[in-house]
Amino acid sequence: MLVIINDVLTGEELAAMRSQLASADWAQGVSAGPQARLAKRNLQLPEDSPQLKDLRITVMRALNRSTLLLSAALPFKILPPNFNRYTGDTNRYGMHTDSTLRPLPDGSYLRTDVSATLFLSGPEEYDGGELRIEDTYGLQTVKLRAGSMVVYPSGSMHEVTPVTRGERLGCYMFMQSLVKHTEDRRALFEMDKALMGLRQSYGEEDANIIRLTGLYNNLVRRWSEC
Repeated sequence: MLVIINDVLTGEELAAMRSQLASADWAQGVSAGPQARLAKRNLQLPEDSPQLKDLRITVMRALNRSTLLLSAALPFKILPPNFNRYTGDTNRYGMHTDSTLRPLPDGSYLRTDVSATLFLSGPEEYDGGELRIEDTYGLQTVKLRAGSMVVYPSGSMHEVTPVTRGERLGCYMFMQSLVKHTEDRRALFEMDKALMGLRQSYGEEDANIIRLTGLYNNLVRRWSEC
């Protein structure tokens, strides 16, 4: 299930983040499993970067505002976001799947159910650099305006095509969902979207909408793992 969320960041947030990234020191990207690391040719903001804490706070605040992200991903835990840069010789990330388990700062692990890319460069700023994802309906190509995000199953094969002009800045993150299985999340997402449409048409107090909302919540209760 691939979901695009537009305008996750405000214009002010995006401008501030771009300014911070412009003064950052980048390192060769290494935060990947052994197989994916062979395909990874990009730059990454290192953990000791002085800008990283504030950048992560800005992203997490933006995620918390997104009702669409909550509906689509049902996030339980989110790995602290990381930031990458594609330009020059460090310009691609070949086809791979994301590692199943990622360490958290407290020493526990997060199961990667959902991956997300938040675009920080506009499509007019670079050529190439498309995120290509294999999903249920075939190979999807994603290149969003700055401040927008795509979420997709972490087990999907995906790649970033070579950047041939300019610079592609992005933020990537991994989430453990309350609902483990992709198809269960898809069904809940479609049901939630239908309920939102029905509420707009008939109001919150409609008896059938109340009953369907109860059904939705009971399915979340049955399928959730926390």
